[in-house]
Amino acid sequence: MDKYVLVTGASRGIGKAIAIRLAKEGYNLYLCCKNNIESLNEFAVELSANYKINCIPFKCDVSKYEDVSDMFEKIGRIDIVINNAGIAYLGLLTDMNIDDWNSVINTNLTSAFLTSKLAIPKMLANGEGKIINISSMWGSVGASTEVAYSASKAGLNGFTKALSKELAPSNISVNAISCGVIDTDMNRKHLTDEDLQNLEEEIPYGRMGTTSEVANLVLSVISSPNYMTGQIIMIDGGYI
Repeated sequence: MDKYVLVTGASRGIGKAIAIRLAKEGYNLYLCCKNNIESLNEFAVELSANYKINCIPFKCDVSKYEDVSDMFEKIGRIDIVINNAGIAYLGLLTDMNIDDWNSVINTNLTSAFLTSKLAIPKMLANGEGKIINISSMWGSVGASTEVAYSASKAGLNGFTKALSKELAPSNISVNAISCGVIDTDMNRKHLTDEDLQNLEEEIPYGRMGTTSEVANLVLSVISSPNYMTGQIIMIDGGYI
């Protein structure tokens, strides 16, 4: 397969699961992360060897235009962008400083603007493309003590819907996958075991989702007709 996919935030969690799932299907990969570049390099070598694909890792802070621009100068063909990189902040809004706010908004929302802006010309040259944004159910309903995170994901949902209308005439689809509580390092870092147990009791399915379930859904969206665009697709175990 001669398809190339960029996955941001690919060194762990949902991004890593997406990379594995797509590698199994024969997609060539560009993977990036901000901090864990040694482990990402090892992961890329492993995927290349196991699945006979091209897998190119980048150290890139996707919240910064200069970093993303430098990465795209090294990227040739690109067919699909998966905007997965994200961070959370747990705490009262009144305790949050402006640097924390900007970090969440820039990492979770501005990054999608940057990658999309630079990928779209390459997709136009191909005559088609897909952009998939990894969002959150909190972008739809909001979460107490996660105001910045909720705002960034609500913005990402609006970004998805608006950009889909802009790019539909060019045969480029834009969709978002809105995740519920997924069993990731990020959630276990910010939530106590008691918090996670309480959340699981509120989820009709009775458990957290897995990263592989999200990755399987990403593959389904990639395989869907381009006519499916502008959708916010929920995977939350029936929570909302």
